[in-house]
Amino acid sequence: MRKLLWTIFCLSLCGAAAVVRADTFGLADGSSLTGDIVRATDTGLMLHTPEDVYTNVLWTRLSQDELKQLSANLKIKPFVEPFIEIPESDRPQKAEIKINDVTRLELPAQQSLLGALFSSSVGLFVILLIYTANIFAGYEVAFFRSRPKALVMGVSAVLPVLGPIIFLSMPTVTQAAPTVEETAAAEAEPQKFAMPGAPPPGEIHIVSASWAPPGTKPDAPAPQVFQRGQFTFNRRFFETKFPGFFGVIRRDAEKDSVLIVKTMRGEFDVQRIVRIAQDDVHFQIVKGESSFEEMVPFAEIQEIQLKSKDA
Repeated sequence: MRKLLWTIFCLSLCGAAAVVRADTFGLADGSSLTGDIVRATDTGLMLHTPEDVYTNVLWTRLSQDELKQLSANLKIKPFVEPFIEIPESDRPQKAEIKINDVTRLELPAQQSLLGALFSSSVGLFVILLIYTANIFAGYEVAFFRSRPKALVMGVSAVLPVLGPIIFLSMPTVTQAAPTVEETAAAEAEPQKFAMPGAPPPGEIHIVSASWAPPGTKPDAPAPQVFQRGQFTFNRRFFETKFPGFFGVIRRDAEKDSVLIVKTMRGEFDVQRIVRIAQDDVHFQIVKGESSFEEMVPFAEIQEIQLKSKDA
């Protein structure tokens, strides 16, 4: 019986000692919480209250004084330090920012656009570039309108921008090509030969070959005529009707053929089709000993004849 009484007495003393050892923690709202620390985590404390209840207390719920007291425990200090507010006087002073004076570029005086262009090297280069492009535009306008190139380029140099516009507004100069009848009459004219110191002989006619009857000529194929209204002149028409005229050297079938194109600007004796686009075609035309390239829009073509040179 005595042993049982001593055991009960010792247990009561241990419970009382546990109650005495329980800590009181001050909260931020002014209240307090009593209990034993079980463990500390990143979020807060786990306490064992005298009522034998385990509860979690966040660090943000504890007062600053309580946090500073808990930071004395080396095991709890790493978890508590981030939540302790540092007084303004204890905070490190920020370094003073010193602004140094800098050298600034002076802005040019306000002036007109032309004055600004002539006052700088870049502006002068731009003006020279525009002036050169203006003269080149005059050259292109002279080529397009069949005008004297020296005249158009000279006017463009004196009247920049305005000169090319003036000549571009003028109609294209048409150069009349020799008609088929005049060419045929010139070819049919007999040649005459005269000896020095002798009276001019009568006309000498070149006779035909011995194997052909006199006065006969080989029959030439009839010319093919394509007129606007009966045919649509476009890229497909030229590629299908005159494929042999696209090459530099023509085949035997079209070697002795000539292409005559009649337009609103005149008549052209086409030797070769240089290139063709969706809206126009470029012909190589020979006049005398000179050869040049002529651009003809499809809308200006009135008639096309494919005939033999001997016709």
